[in-house]
Amino acid sequence: MSQPLFGIVPAGQPVIVTPTDTPTPTSFLFGLSGSQKPFSHIVVFLLPGVVLPEGTAAAIYLVTPGNPEPKTKFLGGIGPGKESAIFKISASQDVAVGVSVEPADSVAARMTELQSNSATTAATAGTEGALVPVNKATSPPSTLVLAQRIIQNAFNFLASFSGTAGQTEVVPLKAFEDWWRKFESRVRSDPGFLERDS
Repeated sequence: MSQPLFGIVPAGQPVIVTPTDTPTPTSFLFGLSGSQKPFSHIVVFLLPGVVLPEGTAAAIYLVTPGNPEPKTKFLGGIGPGKESAIFKISASQDVAVGVSVEPADSVAARMTELQSNSATTAATAGTEGALVPVNKATSPPSTLVLAQRIIQNAFNFLASFSGTAGQTEVVPLKAFEDWWRKFESRVRSDPGFLERDS
């Protein structure tokens, strides 16, 4: 494995293909301490034309300074079928990315464990860090609820166009056509808007 195998791209930085250290023939360290500006994400990928040995995958680690030994944190893996990955990291100090070619089963097991821990953390952390509001309902709204939301949407829109003809309150047909056009457009651009609480 003497040729470059992996590329590392800290967000907004040039690609790094030459490891700063090779502790073993299957382990590579890519130092990120000389970066020109701060970053919070990295991309790790197999270089074009690179095929890992049968039954192996690349485990990706974040390596931070420690006393007396550096600290490593498993981030994930890449390999056949998943040749690249993006990782969010906290790079407040000198860091390195470690890439180790390991048995695919071992990497897969660690990724499953990592995802399980992430899911547990997310479930107990609540939604304060969510970028998109989390819908806590486990089932979609019933047809009756959806129908009520559609009618409420139409009523709210059409009420502003109402007038009277004698003793009867009326709404011009053009107002209904305008509502329908806007409603269809909204359904196309945001299909789930009726399923969220209004």
